[in-house]
Amino acid sequence: MSMKGRFPIRRTLQYLGQGDVVFKDSVKVMTVNYNTHGELGEGARKFVFFNIPQIQYKNPWVQIMMFKNMTPTPFLRFYLDSGEQVLVDVETKSNKEIMEHIKKILGKSEKVCVASGHHTKEWLHWEDAEGMVPPTFSLKGSDLASVKETLFV
Repeated sequence: MSMKGRFPIRRTLQYLGQGDVVFKDSVKVMTVNYNTHGELGEGARKFVFFNIPQIQYKNPWVQIMMFKNMTPTPFLRFYLDSGEQVLVDVETKSNKEIMEHIKKILGKSEKVCVASGHHTKEWLHWEDAEGMVPPTFSLKGSDLASVKETLFV
């Protein structure tokens, strides 16, 4: 994996697996509305930069959409399978406070996570001839061709 760019540690499996928010099954879509400037939205910007990758890793079934500079105040909106919507104001909160809050209101409890198997970091793996292998996020040319051959036979 390439370690280039801003904070490349965010793309490592170890970092992604450290996220502790696993949403309830009823959460289907999460939207993040934030601004790239302004002191009051600093927590929302850090949340997008540091925590959204962890949330995406732990919740692959949830669609996450980001809206930049389209709102006067930053907020999160969750769409549930019942048609209900949950709004979370994040204007003055830090990224850690945002994570704690959404875990409290929409996260699975630790018991439910363990029972459903979401307590392991290895649930995004595939199997090859030698056993379990972590997924490759930067497939190139020949790698991609071999994966397509095995998946679409």
